[in-house]
Amino acid sequence: MGTLELKAKAIVEGFLSGLHRSPFKGFSVEFAEYRQYIPGDDLATIDWKVYARSDRHYVKKFEEETNLDCHVMLDVSASMTYGSRGITKFEYGQCLAAALGYLMSRQRDAVGLTAFNDQIVAMLRPSSRPGHLRALLVTLDRLPRGSRTDVSKPLHQLASSLTRRGMVVLISDLLDDPEQVIRGLKHFQFRGTDVIVFQVLDPDEIEFPFERPTRFEDLETAEEVMAVPSVVRARYLEAIGALIDRYKRELGACGIDYHLISTAQPLELGLLAYLSTREKAL
Repeated sequence: MGTLELKAKAIVEGFLSGLHRSPFKGFSVEFAEYRQYIPGDDLATIDWKVYARSDRHYVKKFEEETNLDCHVMLDVSASMTYGSRGITKFEYGQCLAAALGYLMSRQRDAVGLTAFNDQIVAMLRPSSRPGHLRALLVTLDRLPRGSRTDVSKPLHQLASSLTRRGMVVLISDLLDDPEQVIRGLKHFQFRGTDVIVFQVLDPDEIEFPFERPTRFEDLETAEEVMAVPSVVRARYLEAIGALIDRYKRELGACGIDYHLISTAQPLELGLLAYLSTREKAL
């Protein structure tokens, strides 16, 4: 078992054992026949709506099980290689993608992977066959990194190739033209696909904590600029705040679940967000 697989298993199993701390509330309950969860029951049979309201795990007794095709899209462009707290955005996204894949597999969903920078660099079609999860994790562990970002192009490529309903999970810093990114995400909705977006940013990018004169480098163009943080801080924070707000506002308005995640936050937040979105998709 590889290191990434061990990490994914540890994250998911720890997450599942601590689900009583879930913050999700307000789900409606439409089913009448349940029994209490017994250790060993299939995770896919837990009714997360009932759990969110009662803080207890119940298994649906008479509901026909529904599985999804789930595509995890991971940004591997050069900007994702930045990290200030011992982990880069890519490494965080890689672990989140692995944990989501492991969780999806536990739910008997078919899970696939698409890695991209300015084009698709690796793809595994969704499958629930034995051995597929390990192939996905091996692919994640061997992904190339670097190059420029063009989020919208791979989005349109994948959306155009879909043949059945499902879900797409996008993991990216989204440091690209928001108009084009949003247009690409809406393409999935046009195809009847549910979408969840994780914008992964480093704390430095959110807070801009720099004090001394600093040389900043564009990781995708290698362009450098010397700046005095006290002079540019307000303008930078306004710009990054406007970008985040636009994604949150416009994606929310069209029914796409958007989540801003700092690499300093627990990966479990992403798993909770995924389960919430999946419940709505069924």
